[in-house]
Amino acid sequence: MSVIENTLKRLQGQRPAASPAADPAAQGYGTVAAAGAARRREAPAGDGAAGERQLIVDQNSLRAAGMLPPAHQEHELAQQYRRIKRPLINNALGRGVPRLASGNLIMITSAVPGEGKTFMSLNLALSMRLEEDVTVLLIDGDVVNPRLTQILGLEGRPGLLDMVKDPALAADSLIVQTDMPGLAFLPAGHHESNATELVASARMHQVISRLGNENAARLVLFDSAPLLVTTEAQALAHFAGQVVMVVQADQTAQHVVFEALETLAEDKPVFLVLNQITRHSHPGYYYEYGSGAKWREQTGSS
Repeated sequence: MSVIENTLKRLQGQRPAASPAADPAAQGYGTVAAAGAARRREAPAGDGAAGERQLIVDQNSLRAAGMLPPAHQEHELAQQYRRIKRPLINNALGRGVPRLASGNLIMITSAVPGEGKTFMSLNLALSMRLEEDVTVLLIDGDVVNPRLTQILGLEGRPGLLDMVKDPALAADSLIVQTDMPGLAFLPAGHHESNATELVASARMHQVISRLGNENAARLVLFDSAPLLVTTEAQALAHFAGQVVMVVQADQTAQHVVFEALETLAEDKPVFLVLNQITRHSHPGYYYEYGSGAKWREQTGSS
């Protein structure tokens, strides 16, 4: 029995059931820092506002660094991520289910480091941006260890924390458009010693609400710090409408998963994604994912 199944069995008697569970999810592989995976350019005429910065995502570099699947596995991965994203999008937009309050604010996290949350954040964003009627804003919410900002080559660029600290900064001046239609990125911003207080502040609530409300078709994804490592992650979870928690199979202890879940509000919709299952023809290289909603057991093929 998996860590997730054990944890959910333990919790079922303690918490109310949530919405129906997501389908079994994806295949992917481990996260590795990808320096130089993107570069900036000035957008040419007709590509947007004059002088607008555009991030050119270097998929070959991301693939070589383990942040994207090999080319021959792209179709399979795309199919699996469609199964992960669908209940999240349905909850966010009210498709076939009641629309969740702030459901378009989706936080991707884990209990501890090394479980694959940044890989999940990037690939989930890439899949969601393919939707015909939505756009995706991917935010590096790990303000202590902003790996996604580093991976995309935007170190030192102002971002989320700067916008919280300085009300005069407009979101449009900090959000970086990419060369992938429907996908934009907001860096973590400059580190501040009082990052926890900034993330937990009323000003952060205003910033996140504005990002989520100014475009009804926008999905906002936060690549968050692990829940049990920094207090910033727990503060950010307060504002998210949905939480995706990545759990590393056969590594993360049951009590660690339980402790991480206990940091979240009882009524917070949470999806668990089981990562790095090694029962595969290429153990240690490809991984399988399985997902389920909080407090509800969900098993699937592996």
